Amino acid sequence: MLKRCLVFLSVAWAGLGLVFVAPAYALVEIDISRGNVQPLPIAITDFISDDGLGADISGVIAADLQRSGLFKPIDRSAFIQQINDPDQTPRFQDWQLINAEALVVGRVTREADGRLRSEFRLWDTYAGQQIIGQQFYTQPDNWRRVAHIIADSIYQALTGEQGYFDSRIVYVSESGPKTDRKRQLAIMDQDGYNVRMLTDGQYMVLTPRFSPNRQEVTYMSYENDQPRVYLLQLETGQREVVGNFPGMTFAPRFSPDGQRIIMSLQQDGNANIYTMDLRTRATTRLTSTAAIDTSPSYAPDGNQIVFESDRGGRQQLYVMNADGSNQHRISFGDGSYSTPVWSPRGDLIAFTKQSGGKFSIGVMKPDGSGERILTTGFHNEGPTWAPNGRVLMFFRQNAGEGGPHLYSIDLTGYNEQRISTPDFASDPAWSPLLE
Repeated sequence: MLKRCLVFLSVAWAGLGLVFVAPAYALVEIDISRGNVQPLPIAITDFISDDGLGADISGVIAADLQRSGLFKPIDRSAFIQQINDPDQTPRFQDWQLINAEALVVGRVTREADGRLRSEFRLWDTYAGQQIIGQQFYTQPDNWRRVAHIIADSIYQALTGEQGYFDSRIVYVSESGPKTDRKRQLAIMDQDGYNVRMLTDGQYMVLTPRFSPNRQEVTYMSYENDQPRVYLLQLETGQREVVGNFPGMTFAPRFSPDGQRIIMSLQQDGNANIYTMDLRTRATTRLTSTAAIDTSPSYAPDGNQIVFESDRGGRQQLYVMNADGSNQHRISFGDGSYSTPVWSPRGDLIAFTKQSGGKFSIGVMKPDGSGERILTTGFHNEGPTWAPNGRVLMFFRQNAGEGGPHLYSIDLTGYNEQRISTPDFASDPAWSPLLE
């Protein structure tokens, strides 16, 4: 269902020298609250350029929008009008004849100082007017990021919601034989490109998690057979130990303000949840049970925490206040529940569910109602949310495969896709939008 409205946009981009000019206005909003979404037909022309880079940029934009499940890029062989000047008003009837409800045109040029200038226009072909027009300046090496930012602008203009394409994934890269598997911390763009290793694989790493407001990750590493929690600055490579804790440490994750981490510490056979202030290194214990309490995740407002616990005999999901009070169970379905993650929107909690010998990725409301399974397989685990709370990534290992792979799926459950990585991959964590 399409809703028509008039929304003024005002966006500012920083970071990596990106600058853009002249936001216009949005005209189309897509209702994506229902389960079976009909993708919006959109025509994305090759951006005009002298060296083929324009076609590369428009190809990344089309791939981003198509992967979202909300848009259906039309095959270029169906285009009637060939765009030679993106500043000219298109022949809207030509685009209506191929059922294109929106049209993207653009141009890529190189400035005298070597910078890349990328500009685009988004048109509503049935209303016959421009929805948005922007231009960006950046270094040529950043062309893929410019494409992701343009895709985010188009997504926001046509849905009324923030995009998620200008973001990254940190994950565990797994290589080598199963009996001697090397596990390295790796990072990539959300579409699987620009992979680089963050650790050398000498020591096993687990549970990487992004800071919500800095280019920083926390993760576990077994260096010298000692499980420790580390903080890693992505831009500088600087690393520090969060602290030395007795026993095992599990599943560290940042608070919404980035000032604390929350984790599970095992002592005397039990595991309880603690927070640590990263400025003072002071720890506070939140649970105290003769059970395994782990996988804590903050609500986006920081007022509540969801976690998993076997205090009732089987792994289930519980919610408590940020100070540890009002601990109560929210999952009551068949099977066991684990790896809960609160949505950035605050409206849902994603989880892994094991039942009937299979593993599922699902979501439920924070009070436990509205449970919905999105995908089921031999072994699915570890969901992580896109910054806009509309898409999940997780890892899956199918029966007979030598290792796990990353997959994404949207909240409708109809748009599952594998994310290509050079090696096996597990335990993804989605970054906030880049700045």
